[in-house]
Amino acid sequence: MDGVIEAPETWHFPFVNDEVQAEINAGIHATDALLLGRVTYEAFAPFWPSQANNEHGIADHLNKIPKYVVSTTLRSATWSPSTLISANIVAEITHLKQQSGGNIGVTGSATLVQSLMGANLIDEYQIFIHPVVVGHGKKLFNTMDKSTALKLVSSRIFSTGVALMTYQPVSAS
Repeated sequence: MDGVIEAPETWHFPFVNDEVQAEINAGIHATDALLLGRVTYEAFAPFWPSQANNEHGIADHLNKIPKYVVSTTLRSATWSPSTLISANIVAEITHLKQQSGGNIGVTGSATLVQSLMGANLIDEYQIFIHPVVVGHGKKLFNTMDKSTALKLVSSRIFSTGVALMTYQPVSAS
């Protein structure tokens, strides 16, 4: 509840039941392309290609959709199909968003998300709020240098106390 997004393996799983997992699965399947920062990419790339597909089709889906990896230090992105974005990042992501092709999702990748927020490149925030105060760690909104008004477009409360809040930035008029 305190906005910590770091090390979810230490606090996320006690609150995941079939209901929460179904929502996570639906979100993955609604993603037509994945935008990843280097750290998340380096965790996902060796893991997902070797996974046998489960009954929810997550591995197959993640392995087949286009992945765009934002990094100034990686020299290649081998998890197919992947494209490395290492220069003109804001312009490249802006161009990517203008193409047809559906929803671009971001998971993990806190530094990337914070950069996207600063460049006003996020169309929608889907935030799972867990009923726990972690007390320390990286927070999603701690690098904002200006306020950003958001409009609540949907909310859902799960039996484990997890809340899924979906917000969209309010356009300046």
